[in-house]
Amino acid sequence: SQDPIMIALKERCALIANNDSPVLLYGETGTGKELFAQSIHNASSRCSEPFVAINCAALPQSLLESELFGYVKGAFTGASKEGKMGIFEMAHRGTVFLDEIGEMDLNVQAKLLRVLEEKIVMRIGQERYIPINVRIVCATNKDLAELVRCGKFREDLFYRLNVLRLNLPPLRKHPEDIEELADSFLSWLPQSLSLPRPQISPEAL
Repeated sequence: SQDPIMIALKERCALIANNDSPVLLYGETGTGKELFAQSIHNASSRCSEPFVAINCAALPQSLLESELFGYVKGAFTGASKEGKMGIFEMAHRGTVFLDEIGEMDLNVQAKLLRVLEEKIVMRIGQERYIPINVRIVCATNKDLAELVRCGKFREDLFYRLNVLRLNLPPLRKHPEDIEELADSFLSWLPQSLSLPRPQISPEAL
């Protein structure tokens, strides 16, 4: 990027990488929220530990809960006979990336708040807590403050997550980067397709 705002965002990411506070990434679809989350993890002291991502909008909320927190055998109909580890356990000592956090229902939000406050999780169907050590990075394209006002997002969870906030601009706000990004994408294409490197005509650009 040549855009001053994007350069400043990357510099801020480098500064906050080793701060274990939660990060909230705001941006439209396609602004690179997961790329920033992965970069924050890679620049942190947790970089050699797992980076585990989940899209909170891609799963029914009952299934999302079991993916996040795990479950013991026989916890519910259709559960694996061996039980399952949740992503917070999987990411122990690493980073959890919760994409589309605004789609999470209030029940799961309450359990996430406990993870943030007490650094523990409980698998579904289990009666003991498991200590975990994770850094949480969240992303959304929704106005969480407005969801709080509408009663669709917990205010206490919002303030827990909104510690370090990055607003990612869409590409239309920094069009001077289009040429550099296109050049970068085209440099990957020949490697995957075994083709000569494509060129962009001035008219196309």
